[in-house]
Amino acid sequence: MTALIAGGSLALCGVIMQVLLRNPLADPYVLGVSGGGSVTAIIGILLGWHGAWTIVGSFAGAGLSILLLFILVRKKLSRFSFWLILTGVVLAALWGALIQFILLVSPDEQLKGMMFWLMGDLANTSTPWWALAVLLSGLIISLVFANEMNILATGLLPALNLGVAVNRISWILLAVAAILTANAVSIAGNIGFVGLIVPHIIRMLGAHEHSLLVPGAVILGATLLLLADALARTIFMPVELPVGIMTTFIGVPVFLFLLLKASNVNSR
Repeated sequence: MTALIAGGSLALCGVIMQVLLRNPLADPYVLGVSGGGSVTAIIGILLGWHGAWTIVGSFAGAGLSILLLFILVRKKLSRFSFWLILTGVVLAALWGALIQFILLVSPDEQLKGMMFWLMGDLANTSTPWWALAVLLSGLIISLVFANEMNILATGLLPALNLGVAVNRISWILLAVAAILTANAVSIAGNIGFVGLIVPHIIRMLGAHEHSLLVPGAVILGATLLLLADALARTIFMPVELPVGIMTTFIGVPVFLFLLLKASNVNSR
């Protein structure tokens, strides 16, 4: 259940971020939210927190990162996408430096647990029903704004000309994306490539309308992460890999295939 929720959250966040930034390379971690959750999670591990306390700490750190993001970007409406990317990069760099410092000063016996969490770990989770409620809420809000997302994907000026309330909808979608990222990171750690490749796969299958793209991405993202977790647990038995390593092994060739396919289409 944790794999399904985290995978669906990351994939839905990927759809939203690619619309907001109008950038096919946008993914859930471009906001820097995951870094805030990672910092507080490994601090919790360092202090001996376990289970639910690590999740609470991670979500609190991600929430702090969301708050900083909103404070820093709130007055940059004229170039929203540019300032959002720039602020996310800066926050990610800050959190990354703090993570490296914490790892450097941590005792050896706790480093393995920290590294597993940072690479994505589903080994020590309970069924997070609250996280399922967060995912379903994000899904409903995204479907409500599906038509507006279709228009936003065509560009800022067309959306303004068609009467879309770009600023208001952008802030709502940004909040949903940030909370979905915090949702996934708090229960599963850092898991890459799911939010990046799943929206492209759904589009390649012919679903370009967001009323289809949004639920399709949630279903495929959930399935992909569940498959990756099963492979991570079995392919090198008795050794279990962090699921984030497996999603990278799957995601890199899939992304290169999609990139080559797009290049071939554009060259015709």
